Amino acid sequence: MYNKLHTVIVKHPKEAFVSQEHLSKEWKTFNFIEEPDFAEALNEYEQFLDILRKHVERIEFLPASESVGLDSIYAHDPVKFTPKGAILLRSGKTLRQPEAAAYKRFLEEKNIPIVGELTGSAVADGGDLVWLDDRTLAIGRGYRTNDEAIRQIKEMTKGVVDEYIVVPLPHDQGEAECLHLMSIISLVDADLAVVHSRLMPVFFRQSLIERGIQLIEVPEAEYQNLGCNVLALAPRVCVMLSENPYTKQQLIEAGATVYEYKGREISYLGTGGPTCLTCPVIRV
Repeated sequence: MYNKLHTVIVKHPKEAFVSQEHLSKEWKTFNFIEEPDFAEALNEYEQFLDILRKHVERIEFLPASESVGLDSIYAHDPVKFTPKGAILLRSGKTLRQPEAAAYKRFLEEKNIPIVGELTGSAVADGGDLVWLDDRTLAIGRGYRTNDEAIRQIKEMTKGVVDEYIVVPLPHDQGEAECLHLMSIISLVDADLAVVHSRLMPVFFRQSLIERGIQLIEVPEAEYQNLGCNVLALAPRVCVMLSENPYTKQQLIEAGATVYEYKGREISYLGTGGPTCLTCPVIRV
């Protein structure tokens, strides 16, 4: 999750938010903090895309779909990529469950391999699946990802994963709020991660340190501004939401190059930072 990003899937707010009228009708349903400003969302997203285009060779855009909602701008969650292809997930947020079928059609049209999909009672979000390295997969067990999904994911990845680390997530602000494992950790390099330790189980935090990973602690105020949500474009090259000065400075002091984008409309209001806005397909 820190190697150079080669191919990524995103969804433009033109297709996810549709219009100001659509936002006015839907933002409360999807539990956004406030109603986003559509015009400003388009401006913010273009700034975000400008950063991606400088570093990512191939950017694929999900099409509009009447079967999905505002949250579909957060392209990371309906699938997770393995070295052999995509696992289609089924969100723990009921409103997001139709996204998997729309994603499946898109992947098939692009001839991107699919290795499996969740079935039955299994629910999981991509934000709960963190590759610590090529052969180690950490899985957040919380309201968005359940035990049956973890069992199925293990079965589908047993040939490419040597170690699974199941990380129990706290109740925190409750079932309606979005708390993923990736809410509290973002890898920036093999030995560097941005974390919010207050919500992290002790054993997991200790295991990261034992692996030689330097932890940059995100303060509470910046955590609330998605300061822990940092997308690695390459080792120690990353993008984050603006107005998180302490976290940014700590990253710079650790030798990282940091890009920022203004993301109040596209990120903060829907609780989805740059990792959520992007679904990495290939890293090299």
